[in-house]
Amino acid sequence: MITRREIQETNQMITEANLDVRTITMGVSLLDCAAETLPRFCDKIYDKITRSAQNLVRVGDEIALEYGVPIVNKRISVTPVAQAAAGLHADQEGFVEIAKTLDKAAKEVGVNFIGGFSALVQKGSTQSDRALQHAIPHALAQTERVCASVNLASSRAGINMNAVARMGRVIKEAAELTKDQGSMACAKLVVFCNAVEDNPFMAGAFHGAGERDLVINVGVSGPGVVKRALEEVRGADFETLCETIKRTAFKITRVGQLVAQEAAKRLDVPFGIIDLSLAPTPAVGDSIAEIFETMGLERAGAPGTTAALAILNDNVKKGGIMASSYVGGLSGAFIPVSEDHGMIEAVRCGALTLEKLEAMTCVCSVGLDMVAVPGDTCAETIAGIIADEMAIGMINHKTTAVRIIPVAGSKVGDVVEFGGLLGSAPVMPVNGWNCDTFIRRGGRVPPPVTSFRN
Repeated sequence: MITRREIQETNQMITEANLDVRTITMGVSLLDCAAETLPRFCDKIYDKITRSAQNLVRVGDEIALEYGVPIVNKRISVTPVAQAAAGLHADQEGFVEIAKTLDKAAKEVGVNFIGGFSALVQKGSTQSDRALQHAIPHALAQTERVCASVNLASSRAGINMNAVARMGRVIKEAAELTKDQGSMACAKLVVFCNAVEDNPFMAGAFHGAGERDLVINVGVSGPGVVKRALEEVRGADFETLCETIKRTAFKITRVGQLVAQEAAKRLDVPFGIIDLSLAPTPAVGDSIAEIFETMGLERAGAPGTTAALAILNDNVKKGGIMASSYVGGLSGAFIPVSEDHGMIEAVRCGALTLEKLEAMTCVCSVGLDMVAVPGDTCAETIAGIIADEMAIGMINHKTTAVRIIPVAGSKVGDVVEFGGLLGSAPVMPVNGWNCDTFIRRGGRVPPPVTSFRN
């Protein structure tokens, strides 16, 4: 039961600390849309998505109005398209047509993004996987709402270095095809190690093979709420700090649980998980970097930042699992540069570097996220950055990701405007030493010895 006191606290968190439900995401399986021809497959996926999600936006808006809880986004995730379309033996152009169909369906039901233009290639690639990867640049350049992801590695399978190198080239091509939009296509593309099957957040959302036919997953966010709570315990010891984060995360998760259960009931779709992720926005007061400063750091990136992030991430998870039995997704703290005004300022003043961000990804919930780099950064260097993140995830049995944007025509110090929740990104310097020969070796990096757990 939600008590009167919890309702009062929730109202205060919404009005004073930017608490919101970041997304209600409906997962839709496309496995029953198999067809012998591409046009028939496209018709079937369009029909299923529009039929299943026809009331998603309306219900989300009704719940937001009735409960007074902002619900920022309504989204859809689908079965990884490379798997759903495997029987078609489609080429690159065929997968672009599938992406256009997904985009059309997303517009029809009114969601802001649809995720699942994805492939899982951690151990190897099928013909369908390769065709989808080659299609990604044109698919994202020719659609507005489609998001793509590729899982390149896992702690169980190792790292598919052929796919890592391929994705370096894909990211460069996507940046060039949308150079007139600040290389926007790259903001809708993420690569993973240990991708999860129930993530409601874009760009990495897809509907996993172990999921039901339809499911509702909710992502709730509240870095401003955590910051406000920590302001009340300035100067306290670490035990008090951790307990405050944990208790605050508990309260935030309860809000998400309420919204998720209500949305599932009204849509007659099973409830899946709550993703409690401190996902920042460009708004002042809604920043992970500001949390670090409240904890006692002068700027994000200062010595102690990785420790502060580890404390934050761990206690957010602890508070979440106390509040709900179905915490999942990528729950924890996100560190996207462009979406966090405090991170942007830290980059601008030189406190935060790409190397420090990489260190922080060892303890955050995702990885290098919304990082803009100079347009002349080569594909092999991008692949090297990706390989580093895949290794961190593989060895540490955690999800890591890279959403990097080599902004065409940009140089270090430029600022790229993406707008909305994506914010703006200062172009960061990249280590200029060469890794081409290393990346071009190809093959697969075997999994670590800790993968043998049966």
